[in-house]
Amino acid sequence: MSEIWPTELRVSSDRKLLSVRFDNESAYDLPAEMLRVMSPSAEVQGHSPEQRKLMHGKKDVEIMKMEPVGNYAVRIVFDDMHDTGIFSWTYLAELGANKQEKWSEYLNELAEKGLSR
Repeated sequence: MSEIWPTELRVSSDRKLLSVRFDNESAYDLPAEMLRVMSPSAEVQGHSPEQRKLMHGKKDVEIMKMEPVGNYAVRIVFDDMHDTGIFSWTYLAELGANKQEKWSEYLNELAEKGLSR
């Protein structure tokens, strides 16, 4: 996936969904909530797996804006003012390709800790 390139990034009118199309014909619809709770930022991921924070209470988060980062990524700014996640094209493709599995793992982890979306 390292050579993947986006051909379209589109935020839905309700600001809750990012549609991504790639030059390899793959296309994904990624909910803002998923992008926020799985942000690649140090705030969410930490600097090691042990430091990762489980985000919760983000069910209604929206995408405020997106800013290009060089030729390799986009910074997504959310309406909860989180703006430090730099989403590489590869990471967006990985989230899309593994959406169901990653989302199920997230929901299971929330349930195990008694937290809500």
